Amino acid sequence: MTIGRARTTLALVFYQRCFYLFVAMLALIMAMLLLEPTPRGRIMLNGGNLLVVIAAVAAIGRTQLSFVIALLLAMPTLVFQLLAIDGSDSRFLLHSWMFGAALYAATIGYLLRYVFQHDVMTADKLYGAAAAYLMLGALWAYLYAMANHIQPGSFAFGGAVISPPIGDLLYFSFTVLTSTGFGDAVPVQRYARGLCVLEQLVGGLFLAILIARLAGVYPPRREDSGT
Repeated sequence: MTIGRARTTLALVFYQRCFYLFVAMLALIMAMLLLEPTPRGRIMLNGGNLLVVIAAVAAIGRTQLSFVIALLLAMPTLVFQLLAIDGSDSRFLLHSWMFGAALYAATIGYLLRYVFQHDVMTADKLYGAAAAYLMLGALWAYLYAMANHIQPGSFAFGGAVISPPIGDLLYFSFTVLTSTGFGDAVPVQRYARGLCVLEQLVGGLFLAILIARLAGVYPPRREDSGT
């Protein structure tokens, strides 16, 4: 079948699937933080997001079902992002955030399922855990953008209530996820505050469960009773 051949081809190209996804996420995050929200900047971001989407489809497309699900979420994400390049219609941006968040959530779920399998912990699984952590920050940036669309003025940056671009929301998301809290960006509306608390809880639980998983891979050494 065509889907089966496409999945096999991606698996051959992206042999270390999670490593490529991790690198693509790092590049996209830096691009979102550094590029201005201009049409040219959005075009460059779409290029970076395309790489992330391809790497995500390759990473979670280990079965035909997961491959199809990833494609069904990836295609509208890219289409709406292309339509939203000029920024003239906020509905395209909203739809791109919705499908992007769904794709990231599905990818995180499949990555965690892969990482927490009861077998040998490989380097690819470690990259998968790192990629999932980065995707958590990006996922919440999309959720914050949707919250701000529903309740305008949900965030205050530098003491001023504004409608921040996605890059600023990504910056805020990672300060919450890592419990940094510089204080220059704060949620001021109910939905944004709820998402902020939820991200703090998820980020803390993610690290705690991952450390427990890694500790379980290496059982404690038994002391020799004769010494």
